Amino acid sequence: MRWLPVLYVAGVLLLEPVTPVEWPVSFVLIALPLVTAFAHGPVAVAGATVFGVFMEGILAGTPCCAGRPVGYLWERYYVAAYFCTGLVGVLGTILAAHRIRRERTLADVRFVADIAQRVLLRPVPHRIGDLLLESLYLAAAAEARIGGDLYEAVPTPYGVRLLIGDVRGKGLLAVETAAALLGAFREAAHDEPALPDLADRVETSMTRRATQLGGYEAGERFVTAVFVEVPAGAKLIRVVNCGHPPPVLIRSGEVRELDSGRSAPPLNLGMLLGEPYHVDTYAFRPGDQLLLYTDGISETRGPGGSFYPLLQRLRSWRSLPSQGLLERLHHDLMDYSGDRLQDDIAALAVWRRADGVAVPPPSPAG
Repeated sequence: MRWLPVLYVAGVLLLEPVTPVEWPVSFVLIALPLVTAFAHGPVAVAGATVFGVFMEGILAGTPCCAGRPVGYLWERYYVAAYFCTGLVGVLGTILAAHRIRRERTLADVRFVADIAQRVLLRPVPHRIGDLLLESLYLAAAAEARIGGDLYEAVPTPYGVRLLIGDVRGKGLLAVETAAALLGAFREAAHDEPALPDLADRVETSMTRRATQLGGYEAGERFVTAVFVEVPAGAKLIRVVNCGHPPPVLIRSGEVRELDSGRSAPPLNLGMLLGEPYHVDTYAFRPGDQLLLYTDGISETRGPGGSFYPLLQRLRSWRSLPSQGLLERLHHDLMDYSGDRLQDDIAALAVWRRADGVAVPPPSPAG
């Protein structure tokens, strides 16, 4: 875009000698200030305006190049072109100043969004005991930066507790709900000895906050989530699923979903059934890897409309550690969707390293 004014003038100069004298191509230089305003500031637009008027005069009265007598220089049609170029130059200067002001405002907004994302989705610890963790977050709208998908990993006296969730809806309401959920989880994870009690306390907090909305939105402000507990010293994990895609266990030669068929309703909808949360226990041995993800991954569509084959892809990547797994998943999702994600994406990978296995250097959180 910055070279567009130069290319525009070059095109005019190439057309002028090959067109008839009665077709003055130089008149299109009237648009040069607006072309310049797309990528340059007010000073450059003003300079392009002066240059445009000068070039119009040169092409109007240069017998050797344009084939017109010098008297054409002050022909009323050309004088009108000078005047119009100057007027468009004034408008282009104002446009360029407005564009720069909007760009600075947008940069400030993006900076605030980056800070908000760091607060809302702060980087998870890369290593907690014998666990290595990596996270991935991709917003469907790159300009949005933050959305309603969330994850967290908290070391507690009861072991490492993990959370991944997906807030219904989009926009500021979803971000506010995600912030409330993460705040409740970070606080309750240290206080509740049992995983079902942790899920119940988070649900209570979500329900209390949802009722503050009033109206029909209170009942529609729900979150699908998975709570996972990795007890210290135990080769197992405990899972409470609240209407969320089940975690995936990756073991040498095996990739399977941890789905017992006893998923609870999403948070803030559990009051409709009033049933206790079910805890599912699975072996989690050294060398095993756990992938928590939101439905933005499994529901990513390819060019033909087919869903992303997550389990099939994971089977071919099962030897990768957490960092390499999420990097490969990121690039493959972008290739599969043609760089056009339909929904926000969040993932959390946890690898229990075996004794004597070298630990890869930590990478920045996704």
